Order: sequence, then C-alpha cells, then structure tokens
Amino acid sequence: IVHQDDQAPKIPGCNNDFVLVKVQSWVGGNEGDEFVGVGARFGPKIVSKEKQATREPLTLADPIHACAPPKNKLVSGGVLLVERGKCKFTKKAKLAEAAGASGILIINSGTELYKMVCEKNETELDIHIPAVLLPKDAGQALRSLLTANTSSVGVQLYSPDRPVVDTAEVFLWLMAVGTVLCASYWSAWSAREAVTEQEKLLKDGHEVSLTVEGGGSSGIVDINVISAMMFVVVASCFLIMLYKLMSAWFIDLLVVIFCIGGVE
Repeated sequence: IVHQDDQAPKIPGCNNDFVLVKVQSWVGGNEGDEFVGVGARFGPKIVSKEKQATREPLTLADPIHACAPPKNKLVSGGVLLVERGKCKFTKKAKLAEAAGASGILIINSGTELYKMVCEKNETELDIHIPAVLLPKDAGQALRSLLTANTSSVGVQLYSPDRPVVDTAEVFLWLMAVGTVLCASYWSAWSAREAVTEQEKLLKDGHEVSLTVEGGGSSGIVDINVISAMMFVVVASCFLIMLYKLMSAWFIDLLVVIFCIGGVE
C-alpha cells in the first residue's frame, strides 16, 4: 500500500481505517478469479464475513472515469467499475451513488495499491456506498470479463478480519520448537541409557570402554571434490526444474518429498 495520507488526517465522514478488500468475481453464476484491493477512507465500512457480503452485478462506467453521471443504465444495486483520474475519488463515489450503484471499484493507474483519502477542504462527505481501489492488472482483468462475456458478471466485496494472533504461526512455532525439544530429550535419554548400561557392566566385572556414544552420528561428513561438484549440479538442476515446472501438481509432489525427508 502506498502511504500518501500524511497530509490528509481523518475528518468526519472520512475516518475509515484502511483495510484490504477481497473482490470475488462471478461469471454467469460461476465463481471466477479473486482480486485484492484497498478500501477508501470514506464511505461505510465493508463487511468482514463472506456470508454477509451480497453478490452484485458489475457494470463498466460510461464515461469510464465516472466524472459525470453515467450514460448507461445501472442494474439495480450494481457495482460500478471506473478508472482513476480526471476528478476526485469522492466525486466518483457520489456520482455512482446518485446513479443507484451499491459500490464502486476504481482501477488504479499503476500496479500498486493506493490509499484513497479526502481533501482537507472537502465538507460534503455523506457517502453511503463502499469504494475500493484495485491495482491496474486486477482492474483490467475485470474489465476484460465485462467486454468479453455476454453473460452477467458479478462481484462480492468483503474484508476479512485480521486475527490478533495467527494460529498458523503458533502451530509452526510449536512444531519447530517441539522437534528440537524431542530430539534433545531423545539424545539425552540415549546417552543416559548408555551410561546406565556401562555401569551395570562395570559392576558385573566386565571391561568396557568409558567412551559414551549418544546413539547418533558424530556430525562429521566427508566430502570430496566430486561430491561437492555433484551437489552444485544437482541443486542447480533442481532449481531450474522448480522454475520450469512450478504448478499445482509439482507443489503437491514437493510436499510429499518434504514429508518423507522430515520423517527420515
């Protein structure tokens, strides 16, 4: 997100927190691609639950910058897709709301996400529809869907809450620390068992070496020049294969290989 709001503090009617918004597309009743945008500082707050978000038809604005009332008739409660530029964000939202739109998607002129703020001298900020800015590639993809499909195109807007504690990170931390703890306790237990066994043998009068083996390897690996060169070649080939064959099935294969290596 590009930070461009240092000189535009929160004011009444323009005091929303900036949130990432999921834009789920639907083509002819079938679920399509999902895009990510950023909500505006003005307008109502966007719902956080997918089941609370309503699916609305998407309409391409005419004129495309929506700095004048749209010429085309909006489907009742539809979302208007416009391009950034030629007027303020708030003016686009007001005109879209006046035309009966339930929301407005603004295509950015660049590939980044830009924070939509209000001007210092703006007073009429009574906007009741959500406004979301999309990166250029996402906006162009939605525009292509509208121009290439004769069937209806719809969108669904919602902004999932970000949890205070990410449970995935907690589980990853527990797995990592748990693995180290288990290995440490296993090594200590093995060494203790070896010492106990040697003490029993000494009590029985057997001659034993006082060297205690912990049941593991010495940690030293002998590598010659050929082995080192083969490692570089194999690793390079594997990286090239990752680059060329990166797909869903290959990722699944990597997960299986990783699990086998972890077990070993």
